[in-house]
Amino acid sequence: MLTSPLSASSTELVISILDLVLSQGKPLDRAYSQHFSGLKLTPHEQGRITFVTGDILRKLNLYSFLSDVKSEEIARLGTRLMNVWHTFNQLPLPKLEYSLQVEEADYQARLAQAKADPLLWDGCPKWLDEMGQSQLGDAWAAERQALNKPPRRFIRANLLKGDAERLAKALKNEQIETQAVSGVETALEVVSDSALFRSKSFQSGLFEQQDAGSQLVASALDAKPGMRVIDACAGAGGKTLSIAAQMQGRGRLLAMDVEQWKLDNLKQRARRAGAHNVETRLIKGSKTIKRLKLSADRVLLDVPCSGLGVLKRNPDAKWRDTPERLPVLLELQKDILQSYSRMVKVGGMLVYATCSIMKAENRDQVDAFIAQNPHFEFIEDETISPAHTGFDGFYLAKLKRVAE
Repeated sequence: MLTSPLSASSTELVISILDLVLSQGKPLDRAYSQHFSGLKLTPHEQGRITFVTGDILRKLNLYSFLSDVKSEEIARLGTRLMNVWHTFNQLPLPKLEYSLQVEEADYQARLAQAKADPLLWDGCPKWLDEMGQSQLGDAWAAERQALNKPPRRFIRANLLKGDAERLAKALKNEQIETQAVSGVETALEVVSDSALFRSKSFQSGLFEQQDAGSQLVASALDAKPGMRVIDACAGAGGKTLSIAAQMQGRGRLLAMDVEQWKLDNLKQRARRAGAHNVETRLIKGSKTIKRLKLSADRVLLDVPCSGLGVLKRNPDAKWRDTPERLPVLLELQKDILQSYSRMVKVGGMLVYATCSIMKAENRDQVDAFIAQNPHFEFIEDETISPAHTGFDGFYLAKLKRVAE
């Protein structure tokens, strides 16, 4: 939370980032990268910019309504939006050379209307609310409110180089304050405003930034030293590295993805972490999967999904996505689950996971798979709820192969 207004230059940067995301459709992380590269911002000021930008995007419809500024008008009327954000958060207005002011009477009238509209107040587009209600029923309202909160900062202690207690002490020596996370033994929550990635602890591979809920998904795989394990949708490898630590660096851990650049990033992270048992393999087609048939003790399928459990961290998705995208994702998830499950050997376990809390992407997919594949047995599943945990939202299901 900010205790002072943004500087004029930071205010202009926020407006530029918002315009890039909302008018040009650029993903938020790439918009940050484009605007921050080449600038000599202190970690503190960069953190302030990302906090404000994220907060505006988490409740974009609210701030747009209060300021009477549409998404496509950000470049032209962005100063009025920024003045409203500061007013709403009880901060002095930024000292800009030129800015569009807000009439107090109009602002107060709009504020009263917004307080009476749950979708505005929670920063939720109508399509998402309709989907949430249809998928989660009465539980959706609490999740909707939880998803408009700023994400908490969690890190995972790299067990290849020490446990969470030792990590907390090392970070404290670098003036980085943390606290333990109940129920997630590898997790620490960072509670100070610190430049994590410039710390000696990070450069030495003592930790990775990873949401506590994501850490729970990786730990559900229960990978043991000496096993053959496949992370089949590895991405940049956050869960891969967590699995490598479970395996104590012993055994074979194959990280696979359809994008080579993600695997290249994973290789760099694995070297820093000391995860020497990680191999990477690009998925070039169905033959890549067929060659691994019945070969793995454990397979993690963290499939492409709507990302509706991680909207705190990726709030721009609410304003870029549409409900029409979900059926396409459901078909892709079904195909991946059916095809990639062939890599699990008899007696081995498959963990199906998403970063969504929507039933259609989660238990419905698992039930349909089990009905069509009696050689797999359902063990258990879990939905990691943002409302109940304060973590990002995830789903995981454990399935055991009992026959070929």
